[in-house]
Amino acid sequence: MKRWSLAMHWILAITNACNALTYVTRFSCDIFGFYVAFIYLQKGIQVLTRQWSQAGETSAYLSIVISLLVLMTAYACGVLGGSNLFHRYVRKFVDDYGTPLTIIFFTGFVHIGHMRGVQLQTLPTSKAFYPTQDRDWFIPFWDIHVYDVFLAIPFAILLTILFYFDHNVSSLIAQGTEFPLRKPAGFHWDIFLLGLTTGLSGLLGIPFPNGLIPQAPFHTASLCVASSLPDPSETRASKGHAARVVDHVVEQRVSNLAQGLLTLGTMTGPLLRVLHLIPQGVLAGLFFVMGVRALQGNGVTKKMVFLARDAALTTASDPLGRVERRQAVWWFVGLEVVGFAATFAISQTIAAIGFPVLVLALVPVRTFLLPRFFAAEELAVLDEATASPFTME
Repeated sequence: MKRWSLAMHWILAITNACNALTYVTRFSCDIFGFYVAFIYLQKGIQVLTRQWSQAGETSAYLSIVISLLVLMTAYACGVLGGSNLFHRYVRKFVDDYGTPLTIIFFTGFVHIGHMRGVQLQTLPTSKAFYPTQDRDWFIPFWDIHVYDVFLAIPFAILLTILFYFDHNVSSLIAQGTEFPLRKPAGFHWDIFLLGLTTGLSGLLGIPFPNGLIPQAPFHTASLCVASSLPDPSETRASKGHAARVVDHVVEQRVSNLAQGLLTLGTMTGPLLRVLHLIPQGVLAGLFFVMGVRALQGNGVTKKMVFLARDAALTTASDPLGRVERRQAVWWFVGLEVVGFAATFAISQTIAAIGFPVLVLALVPVRTFLLPRFFAAEELAVLDEATASPFTME
């Protein structure tokens, strides 16, 4: 299947299929990001519910407490990083490294006092550079029957659809209009490389490599350099407040390469022993952190907050305030929730493998159906382009 997907990825790259991304807007990106956020939350809950059968009641309840503490601590680090407390270098350090430091702290926290007497389930690991199952490094594809080779084509198509949308949406969000990027994008080259790594993963029998939401935009945000400018708000102009404005983004390849090397490093013996010490409750808390942060920055969530906020206390600078029909915001959010619910529901059934088709179908819905029910001025506010024209050239 992965070799078929490799060929399909290369066909997409050679035929410049990524040019179709001009039709992808915030509508489909926000729905997909909303879906991924809930998948993170669901995975965290699943990790915790398994504790009852694997480790017992005491371990399960302690794991719940630890996961919630990880969530609150990491979230507080994010809030502190976006506040005006302490020096900006301290805020930046806490914002960037608060979550990994939280994981390290609570990995040791469970050994304090009576908690050390509770047998907690930890992250399962294997030997260094060794597959989870007892098998050779390479998959014996030469033993596969001919009919099985062709039977894999439909599944390869679904995988390619998922990767085409998932990876490109990750790239679009990471290169959103809120980031003042100066270097051009490389969507076709990315798809070509993704096909190559997908084919290699098939030979080695390892998980699929693909784009990641919300880590991709978080990575770009961590590379932003902000400057302080006078707050343009009329109500605060006379009070000396300053607004943080992103001046530029440090565009480089070192951090991405470092992430890949660190991932490779976690397969070494010493680091595997360290990873084995991490309680699964801490891992569940990390899933919660990723899910909550993804929801916090998602367009669907922001529109919900706008509708729930007291209209008298809504600032005049809020872009959604420019929509004359408040009912249009309600309808737009309702459609986004329906799209999310359908995607999430099908992924919980036996037909889950077909959910990429539903995700991709959101694009023509936005392109051909929504303009029939919303004015162009309303869509310009409710559903702006994901990336800047410079990125989409």
